[in-house]
Parts: sequence; C-alpha cells; structure tokens
Amino acid sequence: MATTARAPAALLDRAQAVRWRESWAQVMGGFVPHLASLEETLCSVAEAVRGRAPTRVLDLGGGPGLLAERMARRWTDAAITLMDIDPVLLALARGALAGEVRTLEGDLSTPRWVDRAGGGYDLVTVVMTLHYLPPAQVRAFYADARRCLALGGLLIVADLMPDEGLPSLMGALNPAPGEAVAELAWARWWNDIAEMDLLRPLLAQRAAIFENRLPAEFTAPGSWHTTAAREAGFGEAGILWRCGRHAALAAMA
Repeated sequence: MATTARAPAALLDRAQAVRWRESWAQVMGGFVPHLASLEETLCSVAEAVRGRAPTRVLDLGGGPGLLAERMARRWTDAAITLMDIDPVLLALARGALAGEVRTLEGDLSTPRWVDRAGGGYDLVTVVMTLHYLPPAQVRAFYADARRCLALGGLLIVADLMPDEGLPSLMGALNPAPGEAVAELAWARWWNDIAEMDLLRPLLAQRAAIFENRLPAEFTAPGSWHTTAAREAGFGEAGILWRCGRHAALAAMA
C-alpha cells in the first residue's frame, strides 16, 4: 500500500531552487550527451505505446526533478511522482515543483521503495541511476519495477549501457571524452551547495546515507538489461535510444 504521509514542506524558496536546478542541468548535460533527445524519445514512446499520454508516472532516482517537471508540463493531466534517496536533491525538487510533482524518499537497493510508491503506474522511468547498484540489486529492481506498473505499463531505463559486449565494469575503465570535465563540474556543484547554511542539516543526512554506499559503477551492455527485464516477467524489452555508451531500454509489463 502506498504511503499517505504528507511530503515535507519546501525548505528552499522557488528562486533558490530554480537557480540550483539550472546549474545541475548544466552538469548533467556533460554526463549524458544529447539528453534532450533522450527525453523526447522517452516521452514519444510512452505516448505511442498507449496511444495517449500516461496518466500516472513514477520517476525513480529523479534527483531535483528536471525530467519530472518536463513530463508534468507535457502531460498536464498526469499525476507525476518523483522518488529519490538524496535529501538535498529532493529539497531542490520540492522548492521548485511544489504542487506540480509529488516527491517521496526511497532507496532502490531494497524492495521497500515499492511499498512507498504504490502501484498502477502507466510509466516508470529511471535515468542515470541503476549504475549505482550492483548486478544482483539491478536484477531485483526489474522485478520490483514490474510490481509498480499497471498491466501494459512501460518501464524506461536509461544509463551507461555499452554496446561492445564487454564485461560490466569495463566501460568505466574507458571514460568518454568530456567525462573528466563533467566530473569536475559535479564536484564543484556539490562544493558550492555545501556553502549554503540552510542545507547543512540535509547535507549531513546525505553524508550519513552515502557513507558506506560506494557507487557500483555497473555498466552492463544493453543485452544484459534486456535479459534481466525479460527474466523479471516483462513481455517485451529492447533498446529504444542510443548515444555512444548511453542507451535507454523500454520494457512492457
């Protein structure tokens, strides 16, 4: 059963949240080439599969809510829920999107997130998040995500999915051009936001969450994800978008 608890009030005012989210978008653009193309493909496929816009959408690992915001404004009648584990990024989402998007805290490394999110979703998205989890947890995620979807619902996973058929960790050993610059921008963004007194309690919570949680840097080929989705019970699964080492998989419940 989904939780009915009220989401925490916005900690940042809208102007502050918007400013930090804009700089976050610039950082993420360095990590994911042609991000706008990915998002347009994602939305177009979601509409085409059902012949209409989805009415219930769950964005997992949605961070400060950039994709959730775009979906909410594209599909004005849809109920959009964003879930993330990071309290700082959730604060940015709540500050900018109050009233537009429901926000929930959730940890994709355990199945408990499904109870918080509930079920019956037409569309579940997870962008640049699964590489933080080790293989066994990614396999479990596909089964968990299927439980969240309505019959005929769609899961879209976008992440590092090299097409070379290399072992899952090899992609991380050969970073794409520009990734070093993106990593530096990422570090600077977090250093800058750490200067905000208002966010220091949330930064302390974030540090405690990630203290013993190193990123798995799991970068399996798209074929691995396709197989994992089918083994989890999805009827159809395949790659719908690719740009270099980044790809997006669609799987239908």
